[in-house]
Amino acid sequence: MRDDMSPITLIATDHRRFDPLAVDQLEKTAGYEGMARVVGLPDLHAGNGIAVGAAFWSPDRIWPHLVGSDIGCGMGLWETDSLVRKFRLAAAERKLRGLDEPWSGDARAALADAGLSPDLASPAIGTIGGGNHFVEFLRIEQVPDEGRFAALGLRHDRVWMMVHSGSRGLGQAVQQAHRQADISHGIIAHTPEAQAYLADHDAALQWGIVNRAIIATRFFECLGMNGRQVLDICHNSVTPHQGGWLHRKGAAPADRGLVTIPGSRGDFSYLVEPLADHADHALHSLAHGAGRKWSRKDAHARLSRRFSVADMQRTGLGSHVICEDRRLIFEEAPDAYKDIAMVIADLEQAGLIRVIAQLRPLLSYKTRGRHG
Repeated sequence: MRDDMSPITLIATDHRRFDPLAVDQLEKTAGYEGMARVVGLPDLHAGNGIAVGAAFWSPDRIWPHLVGSDIGCGMGLWETDSLVRKFRLAAAERKLRGLDEPWSGDARAALADAGLSPDLASPAIGTIGGGNHFVEFLRIEQVPDEGRFAALGLRHDRVWMMVHSGSRGLGQAVQQAHRQADISHGIIAHTPEAQAYLADHDAALQWGIVNRAIIATRFFECLGMNGRQVLDICHNSVTPHQGGWLHRKGAAPADRGLVTIPGSRGDFSYLVEPLADHADHALHSLAHGAGRKWSRKDAHARLSRRFSVADMQRTGLGSHVICEDRRLIFEEAPDAYKDIAMVIADLEQAGLIRVIAQLRPLLSYKTRGRHG
């Protein structure tokens, strides 16, 4: 807590690790009229005017820009039917082709099955997108809680797949359609303006869920495997919460069951179970990843002079990276991110999670599309 009167809570054992710019952004948001509580999670970092890795609660207002343009962005996790001992990296790399191209399936039917308008179909559905989005194959490295792991029906010997993507251009269109001239005042939640935004927001959120499922299907088809979905969570959203409205900007929900918290592509990821006792202290939210240490521009400037693209295609953990965008591979390098182990330790210290399993990356896919 910043001080006894502050609406800002910082979840970390050492607040000095936070970027001062990110904290400044939180403080600015905490000053909005009608803003009651603000939480900065351990992966907190500065965003485009809004801190990422944060949750915001108001009793009666909604701010579309706090959710941002990638409404419904989140993580899906699948336990596949493929045995780790039979998974061949080189063969998988060769087979993962055509995944940046539009999906050949019936997008209108897939959306209708999810209760969405078929008119929301676009060539983007079933594709990952850019930025920090990815698909990653992993294996179980450690299981701190064998009893809970077994009770959940999970298996040590399987390849796992994590999908990180969102609503693609739809979320951007929703944000543009509801852009406010004065962002600090927000929208009173019971007004027609707010209800119109929420309807569009909810559709984009559900679109992101459908998108992750289609992405998973496409990857499974390429590799000749199947899997069962263990979880799907969204970390950019606004939802009803305790009589008000909870905005999450790069924050995983702690009230939707199991959560996957990815490290960088060269670090471990974690399957965790939220704990209820102290959940309200963090607005029922968790870190959604490691959080950026350097901006994309800084990461490219620092790393492209020292390393080749080939260097970036292998990680310190021995995993492979498919990313044929020569700029993006430096922008999203492991060095550009915080230490995920410290993020997890902060969440554990705050009594917010129990780690179920640590996962080691095997193969990370970003794009086959060639750029620049």
